[in-house]
Amino acid sequence: MHSTNSSDIRIEVVKNKKEGGKVAYRLIKEALEEDAEVFGLATGSTPETLYKELRESDLDFSDKIAVNLDEYIGLASDHPQSYHSFMQEHLFDSKPFKATYIPDGTAKEEVEVERYDKILEEHPIDVQILGIGTNAHIGFNEPGTPFGTKTHKVKLTEDTIQANKRNFDSEDEVPGHAYSMGIASIMAAKKIILMAYGENKAEAIDKAVNGPVTEDVPASILQNHPDVVIVVDEEAASRL
Repeated sequence: MHSTNSSDIRIEVVKNKKEGGKVAYRLIKEALEEDAEVFGLATGSTPETLYKELRESDLDFSDKIAVNLDEYIGLASDHPQSYHSFMQEHLFDSKPFKATYIPDGTAKEEVEVERYDKILEEHPIDVQILGIGTNAHIGFNEPGTPFGTKTHKVKLTEDTIQANKRNFDSEDEVPGHAYSMGIASIMAAKKIILMAYGENKAEAIDKAVNGPVTEDVPASILQNHPDVVIVVDEEAASRL
């Protein structure tokens, strides 16, 4: 493992996902020791090795708060493919938090957007976990999303639907929309830990770290954040 710095972004290059999970775990542990209270959490395959490390650890989150990035619209919280279900299985069942917040995929748009923005206002995030899409999306904030966006309803791109269909019985079952924290909501976190693994993420990571800051590359806004750590395997770091 080795570290490099680019602007305010610290890059940790690891051998594989498993080692990446250990590095991210260490960063979470340090944040807990510094009294972090609110953790912004992500779903998908990227953070799974981190959540495994957390499940198997003796860290205590019983007085902490979790706020999730996003949720599919149209899926009830008990749907097996909902992000509620994912978080229960991968983390919350083993590591209970004092309170957990995830967007409600069955709520009306204006009600849910207002509710979630209020949650984020009342519980400022200390550490935000992120993955990154092949098109450099963060959360479900696709290219072209204004940097000032807060919680919003997102129409998922064809690429994102294709990437997520492996979790469903058929492509037709993948929801076409989601609620997502906006880019401004993500940037409000005190610390951001972004993880990316595999060659298919190399271009997105390169553009996010070295390219111009542009709404065409949502993750490029991280160059303007004071405390970002990017954990990547050698494939994802291959263009840096």
